[in-house]
Amino acid sequence: MRAYTVATVAVTLGVAPKWLDNVLSRFAVRGVLQSRQGVSRRLGPAAVVTLHLANELVRTLGLPLGEAISLAERIGESGETGSVQLFSTAHLTVDVARATREVGERLAQAVEVTPVPKRGRPSTK
Repeated sequence: MRAYTVATVAVTLGVAPKWLDNVLSRFAVRGVLQSRQGVSRRLGPAAVVTLHLANELVRTLGLPLGEAISLAERIGESGETGSVQLFSTAHLTVDVARATREVGERLAQAVEVTPVPKRGRPSTK
């Protein structure tokens, strides 16, 4: 499975890497690979789509971030046209296939412009 760095995903979503790192520290997002301290987080494509949808829900509907992430995960699980019932008389429908394509295109561009961060001590040369 392909995985992306926090910097690459931040460029893709149009957010600051620090903001994204803080979000990933505070909220569990399915598809985020993290092992231990000192090892960079890696995000799978599904996690990037979830964060994109959550960011849009926060920006357009003013939802709190934790609720937006939860809702975005439910939307992503519900198929190509994600539909979730908000309450008895309201449904939210999202074109997940289109969002996935758009995020994939932006990820491809971001991979080319975002350098891979070097870790560890610099060489003594």
